[in-house]
Amino acid sequence: MDAVAELAEYRLTFTLPVRFRDADAMGHVNNAVYLTYLEQARVEYLRRVLNLSKPSDYAVVVARVEIDYKSPTFIDEELLIGTRVTKLGGASFEMDYRLVEKKTGRLVAQAKSVMVGYDYKLNKVKKLDEIFVEKVRQFDGIA
Repeated sequence: MDAVAELAEYRLTFTLPVRFRDADAMGHVNNAVYLTYLEQARVEYLRRVLNLSKPSDYAVVVARVEIDYKSPTFIDEELLIGTRVTKLGGASFEMDYRLVEKKTGRLVAQAKSVMVGYDYKLNKVKKLDEIFVEKVRQFDGIA
C-alpha cells in the first residue's frame, strides 16, 4: 500500500505547507520542526472533532512523542497529514500521525504521541471528560 492510500485510514487529514522558516542550513525541514507539525495536527483534531476553539479549552498535555523520519522535506512542498486517536485510557490517550508529501506521495514521517488530561488550575493530571471520550470514540471508531 502506498503512503497516500494509507492516509485513507485516517478520518482527519489536512494540508500543511512547508514554510521557509522550517528549513535548516542543510535546506531541508529540521527534525525539531516536526514537533510543531504534530502539534498543528493535534490542534486540528481538537478543533474539528471536539469543536474546541480556544487553547484554554484543550486541557491536555504531551507526555510522550515518537517520530520515525522516513524522507526529507523541503521548502515549498506541501504535507498531507493524517491524525487519529488509537487508544483511550482513563486520563490519557494515544494519537497516531502520518505525514506524506502531497505532490509525490512519499512518506515523510510517522509518529505517535501520548496525551494526558490536565487541569491547569490545579496543576495536575485529570481524568478525560466523558464528552471528550464519546466524541473521540464516535469519530475514530474506537471500541
